[in-house]
Amino acid sequence: MQKQQAQTHKKTLLVFNCHEAWVYQLRVLGYNLDIITGLEGRYKENWDEQMRPVPADSRLVSLSQAHSTKIPYYCIIAYNITDLLDVKHLSGPRLIVIHSTLERRVVEEKSNIAPEKMRAALHKYLQLIGGHAVAVSALKGKSWGITDDIVPFGVDADDYLPYSGEKCSGLRICNFVENRWKIFLWDFYETAFNGIPVQLVGHDPNIPEAKAAQSWEQLKKILQSHRFYIHTADQRYEDGYNMATLEAMAAGLPVLGNRHFNSPVEHGVSGFLSDDAGELAKYARMLLADRDLAVSMGQEARKAVIERFSMDKLKKAFLQSIETARVKYQSPVDTIPASQQS
Repeated sequence: MQKQQAQTHKKTLLVFNCHEAWVYQLRVLGYNLDIITGLEGRYKENWDEQMRPVPADSRLVSLSQAHSTKIPYYCIIAYNITDLLDVKHLSGPRLIVIHSTLERRVVEEKSNIAPEKMRAALHKYLQLIGGHAVAVSALKGKSWGITDDIVPFGVDADDYLPYSGEKCSGLRICNFVENRWKIFLWDFYETAFNGIPVQLVGHDPNIPEAKAAQSWEQLKKILQSHRFYIHTADQRYEDGYNMATLEAMAAGLPVLGNRHFNSPVEHGVSGFLSDDAGELAKYARMLLADRDLAVSMGQEARKAVIERFSMDKLKKAFLQSIETARVKYQSPVDTIPASQQS
């Protein structure tokens, strides 16, 4: 009974669901979570439990349920202006989290809107509603003109199984490759790893050999068993890592990829980086032939991710972002002109 009462009195965040792996991180904040699902344009209508279990102390709600709740939301966490417009009649501080570069969005969505107009629209709307923006990396923040609050991903290395690397195969995790070919340098990736065994894990309907993990527990076993991980990305559009890369490092896999200015991989220490496809293939074969080398490099990768991307760092920084949003907040009814509230 005491536990139930304590949970009832915890503050609650309202969170749009865009990326289960990222939303799952928010469990460390110490708040209850109302997670909005059932939104249009998402590949799964509800929470994808193949990616992550539903976080503890959370509930899945529809947008209409969020509007009808009696809960005073401590902060509303969104990812774009559309999300913010969806909750314009709800009371509560607004925090928008930038997960993508503006340039990537233009390419991926085949948008005809000039990037500077998109950037200006975001800043104008945040000013109107007293909202705050935070970016998950400096690259993504700079793209949108958000440079004062950067909160990188967090990874708990203790979540993952002891590395074995017994499978002579590389691993790559990527969803919807067809829409992200240019962003993730897929031509370079296919050239470099042609003839080298690589398992592709993800939701990729047009790649028959790609299969999504059935659960996070299965994904952990996949990470545990493979020899190395692969991440390639065009630095004009994307970081030299993503959450899957950091998960792989936390699980003890060395990482192979192209050279990228913000890659967390130290060449020759925690993995190998090269813009030469033939050279990258040579490194891949080296790791396939030498499991002990993969083990030692993977240990360095794990150390690096614990140092740079700990959950403690995420928690401290994101809690501060929420408090900044609360300071900036003004009632949307008072700050948005009536012509923009319809």
